[in-house]
Amino acid sequence: MTSIASETAVAVEAHRARRFALDRTIAGCFGLAALLHVGIGARGFLVAGVVAILVELAAIDLERRILPNRIVLPTLLVVLALQLALDPSFYLETLISAVGAGLFLLLPALIRRGSVGMGDVKLAALLGAALGSLVVTALALGFTAAGVYAMLLVATRGRGALRQEIPLGPFLAAGAIAAVLLSAPGALS
Repeated sequence: MTSIASETAVAVEAHRARRFALDRTIAGCFGLAALLHVGIGARGFLVAGVVAILVELAAIDLERRILPNRIVLPTLLVVLALQLALDPSFYLETLISAVGAGLFLLLPALIRRGSVGMGDVKLAALLGAALGSLVVTALALGFTAAGVYAMLLVATRGRGALRQEIPLGPFLAAGAIAAVLLSAPGALS
């Protein structure tokens, strides 16, 4: 005889496997779209890889409310190294964009503890390293989407929603993906 607990564990594992496959499929589709938009070449593969990782990070942040350092930090370092290898003249822009985006999100975290998670700060630095000056558009789109979502929460749940925390990572990731796919062809080349 099986217990309800063991049946529940099996169902959870089956759901996790399906969601894992779905996450990877979505990441692959967005990565392919980014590759085709940016162009098939070294920079296109770099951006496509980052886009696929952003989809995974968004899924993790939605589920667990964390952006794991074991994914974000190595990706940031690899992106910075590849940017230097691909185009040393573009490297200074990506470095300044990474530091600037990271500082932009660090400031609110320093002013009001808990307002922005440190994973979001590191994610912003990753976006700056990958997108260069396009990170400004990515952050604007991400914060706009997060603001709209927050207003919808307040409209549907009342003032109690003001105390609710929402994960910022998925909005930053969506803003970056939208910025890449809506940018002029060649903007990241």
